[in-house]
Amino acid sequence: MKLKTKLTLGVGLLFLLIVLLSVIGSVYINKLKSDTEKILTANYNSLEFSKNMLLALDHISTDSAIAIADFKKNNRLQEKNLTEFGEKEATQNLNLHFNSYLKEPTPVKEKLIREDLAKIMSLNMKGIERKSDIAIITAGNATFWIVSIGTVCFLIAFILLFNLPQTIAEPIDQLTFSIRQIANKNYNERVHFKGSEEFNSLAESFNVMAEKLQEYESSSLSQQLMEKKRIETLVNNMHDAVIGLDENHFIYMINDEALKVTNLHKEEIIGKTAHEVAVNNDLMRELLKNIDHPVKDPIKIVRDNKENYFEQDIIPINIVKTGEKEKRYIGKVILLRNITPFKELDFAKTNFIATISHELKTPISAIKMGVQLLGNQKFGELNEQQQELLKSINEDGQRLLDITGELLNLSQVESGNIRLTMGKCSPKEIVQTAVKNVEKLAEQKNISITSQFLLEETDFVIADFDKTVWVMNNFLTNAVKHSYQDENIQILVEKLDTFIQFSITDSGSGIDEKYHRQIFDRYFQVPGEHQNGTGLGLAISKNFIEKQSGEIGVKSSLNNGSTFYFRLPVG
Repeated sequence: MKLKTKLTLGVGLLFLLIVLLSVIGSVYINKLKSDTEKILTANYNSLEFSKNMLLALDHISTDSAIAIADFKKNNRLQEKNLTEFGEKEATQNLNLHFNSYLKEPTPVKEKLIREDLAKIMSLNMKGIERKSDIAIITAGNATFWIVSIGTVCFLIAFILLFNLPQTIAEPIDQLTFSIRQIANKNYNERVHFKGSEEFNSLAESFNVMAEKLQEYESSSLSQQLMEKKRIETLVNNMHDAVIGLDENHFIYMINDEALKVTNLHKEEIIGKTAHEVAVNNDLMRELLKNIDHPVKDPIKIVRDNKENYFEQDIIPINIVKTGEKEKRYIGKVILLRNITPFKELDFAKTNFIATISHELKTPISAIKMGVQLLGNQKFGELNEQQQELLKSINEDGQRLLDITGELLNLSQVESGNIRLTMGKCSPKEIVQTAVKNVEKLAEQKNISITSQFLLEETDFVIADFDKTVWVMNNFLTNAVKHSYQDENIQILVEKLDTFIQFSITDSGSGIDEKYHRQIFDRYFQVPGEHQNGTGLGLAISKNFIEKQSGEIGVKSSLNNGSTFYFRLPVG
């Protein structure tokens, strides 16, 4: 609990009790005053009036006129001061007896008057006794509450008197001792307070200060310069280009490899902002363009009359200062990794695949031609086993031919030599051509293919007709392979803003969502399924569609079929 809160609670409670004590004292004093006034005004006055009437009655015989007037005057005052039970009836009887006495004075009637006055005086005396008892009780209650609350106030004040100074003085003494230790260069000193949050916060601040002083004391200028030299040497000997920017994009570090790549001189750029350097340097301008959103595609840089490829990586630098908890951003590092050797290997692999695929195509085609000739009855009839063998050779040959075709397409995509013949194409014609190519495959499983077109006859797409039909063929072939017997495949072509979307939906086993991102990667095949393909079809389809400024994707879940789709711009 905070010290301020403790003080507020303690002093506030004491203040409230003092106020309560004052209020209770005032209330009871006013009540005692009220009880006293009631005795004086109600009962004492009635006794006074009765006494005056007795004196007037005694003087009626000697001075009748003055005595009668005095009696009547006190009688009227008594009638206005009727406060006790039975006093009204006694006063009425007094009036009757006095009036009767005035008409015919007799000792008997005088005696009755005196008895009435005695009764009035008796009632008021009892009233005085009763009200006096009430006042005594009120005084007792007042004494009880005032003493009780006063005792509580005394206890709180006593606790504050002995507790509060120690609570404040002890941490201050400890802090004073620790400050003296720090002043004597004992930077290992630490402060630990218990209880108050303010002193805990003060202790944390003091400890942070001590840690920083200890850190500064343990590090010397020569050590720092040596560490700086080590880091500079390490960075300069890296094979990757490194450019360091502070939080305001000032260049504070650049290694030799980066100077070679950017064709810059160190003295020309240190202390300048990256934007100032980018004004006269195309590569720096390209790096800054991608500084917030690094691109995945390699950057091609010509150096020494040779194409070099670099991957750009942006590494933000966040540090936590000594004794602090929150990270602080102090800049970023631009890292250019030289991937030229890997690119050269990739090109060599692509050329090798293209060469092998091209070379294999001719003998495979010859094998298929030979199989067709053997199947011709002009060269002699074949028995059932020979026909089965020829059929198997023909299917394997066709599969090898498909694989070599896919590898050739992939090598074209990877080498960037893919040729697109872009033009306005009819979506309906694309679908019809693709469906015609897979009709026989669908008939083998008794699968029907239905098409639905939600667009105008005048809607066209800008695409390469053959490449787009190839993608549709791939989607439909996969749909037939993964659909069950006697099922239906649905093709939906619809216009979405500036795109036309082609969707192929099957009712097969579906694809788990965790594989959706990998499904278009080269050589990837969904685990657990019986595969007889290469895993290249969807990867090639993705490249074909993206090269035509389109988009490709899949929507699927287990046991709910799959929907593969691609979008092409409206023509």
